Amino acid sequence: MAAKLKKGDKVVVLTGKDKGKQGTISQVMPKEGKAIVDGVNMAIRHRRQTQTEQGGRLPKAMPVALSNLAYVDKNGKATRVGFKVEGDKKVRFAKTTGDVIDA
Repeated sequence: MAAKLKKGDKVVVLTGKDKGKQGTISQVMPKEGKAIVDGVNMAIRHRRQTQTEQGGRLPKAMPVALSNLAYVDKNGKATRVGFKVEGDKKVRFAKTTGDVIDA
């Protein structure tokens, strides 16, 4: 199945403790059905100090299920993503506005 959400997309969280927060996708894990969104679902991880890195309690973005994310269109609203063929290329488009996402 084609990926409806990709790295670099601006998304909004639909459910959970971070409902309504927006961020950009930094990593997608299609086999697990999850994505890591910058600034969303943050957890504190304890890191040991090394010669090159400072240790301590560091915040880390944890994965969010793809079903709990929605693409943010140019109007700033959550939208579903669809596919259509333009010419000989398959492109993603926002269902609310009909605008092509992959240009």
